[in-house]
Amino acid sequence: MPSKNMLPKGKRRVTVKPQYRAQRGAEPPPPPLEVPFAEIEDAEDGVRSFTADKSAAGMRLDAYLAKAIPDISRARVQMLIEGGQVQVNDTVAKSKLKLEGGEEIEIEGEPHPAPLHAEPEDIPLSIVYEDKDLAVIDKPAGMMVHAGSGASEEARHRGTLVNALLHHFAVLSGVGGELRPGIVHRLDRQTSGLIVVAKNDSTHRKLGAMFAERRLDKSYVALVHGWIMKDTGTVDLPISRDAVRRTRMTTRRAGGRFAISHWKVMERIDGPYGKFTLVEVKIETGRTHQIRVHMQSLGNAVVGDTLYGAPRMVAAKLPGLEPVELERNFLHAARLAFVHPQTSKEMKFQAPLPAELDAVLQVLRDEAGR
Repeated sequence: MPSKNMLPKGKRRVTVKPQYRAQRGAEPPPPPLEVPFAEIEDAEDGVRSFTADKSAAGMRLDAYLAKAIPDISRARVQMLIEGGQVQVNDTVAKSKLKLEGGEEIEIEGEPHPAPLHAEPEDIPLSIVYEDKDLAVIDKPAGMMVHAGSGASEEARHRGTLVNALLHHFAVLSGVGGELRPGIVHRLDRQTSGLIVVAKNDSTHRKLGAMFAERRLDKSYVALVHGWIMKDTGTVDLPISRDAVRRTRMTTRRAGGRFAISHWKVMERIDGPYGKFTLVEVKIETGRTHQIRVHMQSLGNAVVGDTLYGAPRMVAAKLPGLEPVELERNFLHAARLAFVHPQTSKEMKFQAPLPAELDAVLQVLRDEAGR
């Protein structure tokens, strides 16, 4: 005989646990444990380090990392651990390791899905300089330097600078691993300009040391909203990941990584589209989104940088003028200078503004001069 508590036929897959607990007077299950995002130090050598929060106590390593690092899935956490890329207190760790909270965790590189490899693609490249040890490339905006998170597997491993390099150069350094051959440093996807590539491991390591010791001179050109009133200045503010919007960085949180940017006004523009400042920026450190975040901290967002508060289109204050639209950030790595790591020769390179940036600048200048 059916129980009086049995659900009618056809509804027996519906859970009655909450009602059952209520009838018994049982306490409801506790809410899921809140795990704060990790304060990650994202070093230029590709090693991310942070301290496990106290909330990690009793959690498996893989479960904690999946919650503390929101931009990678648990499956990719497993790949990192299985690849020996995760260390806890300087020891390569297993997924099932139970944490106590307070451990020092280091993650080296990106997860490497087994079926996917960086493959050559016939993508045009602007090669500014090349010899047997290195090459200097003028990277276009919109091109990722190497595979990263945030897109489909196929999309992330196609159309990158690495794919193009593998087609154009017979040999590249292997220090960065299979997915980053030759890559010594990075530029944001929407930043154009000069990037140096290593063809052998010796050159790669020496260039890496130059970046770490700040012995390379990197200069960017940026157009920002508003007037920066001083002709020169320095932003010395640490940068950390935004606690709410994880794709953004910020200078407003404690515990960030130190970052220094020096700016110099090249030109001020005032016209029907508003006020703008063209600046040269030299960076001593290479933090994620550094120039964009530091300019925003001054109240002068980079033109086109909607992630940090710039409008998608700049409307004119006078009738009859079309809005100015830029589908990328007005940020360009214009100059690069360093001592050749093998020949000790001084190397200096310049890359002119891309056509889309120059066109926007000319419109603003022309209308301001009317």
